[in-house]
Amino acid sequence: MIIILPYQTKWPGEFLTLGKALRQVLRDQALRIDHIGSTAVPGLAAKDVIDIQITVRSFEPNVEKALISVGYQRRIDITKDHLPPESSSDPLEWSKWMFKPSAPQRPVNIHVRLNGRANQRYPLLFRDYLRSHSMVAQAYRQVKSALALYHPDNLDAYYDVKDPVCDIIIGGAEDWARVTHWEPGPADC
Repeated sequence: MIIILPYQTKWPGEFLTLGKALRQVLRDQALRIDHIGSTAVPGLAAKDVIDIQITVRSFEPNVEKALISVGYQRRIDITKDHLPPESSSDPLEWSKWMFKPSAPQRPVNIHVRLNGRANQRYPLLFRDYLRSHSMVAQAYRQVKSALALYHPDNLDAYYDVKDPVCDIIIGGAEDWARVTHWEPGPADC
């Protein structure tokens, strides 16, 4: 069931705990560890799932082994991200590894993406744009809440609508990035 909760002030702290543990096991294999997704935007309602992006140089077996050693399992059925319209058609720009907890614990999505790829930049820009544009963030909240209300048990329908809405938002974010000369700030962990 899809449940959208009001913003929880505990989310950043939960991310930091998880991120520090990941940094300890991954060390320099992770170029960046970032809190992404709606739980990373203060004031934004979200599913109670912490999204973490780990940026790596390449998809190395040691990265997978390290994540398995701290209780995460690779989802081999998820190998890429949604491709926004008019994006690079190069599949490498959108490839990723996805990990979930292997035992019952705090819901987490770990996205392992390659440094400098389009899908590595997208969630950082999306997050920073929503942090800087509360009106857009609240409109996004309304969309997600309505989708959860009307399609509480249909994850496919939820994402079939949510992904194009995110693409509309990223269009504005790209304009904002050009005007402000946005670059990702320092990594969160």
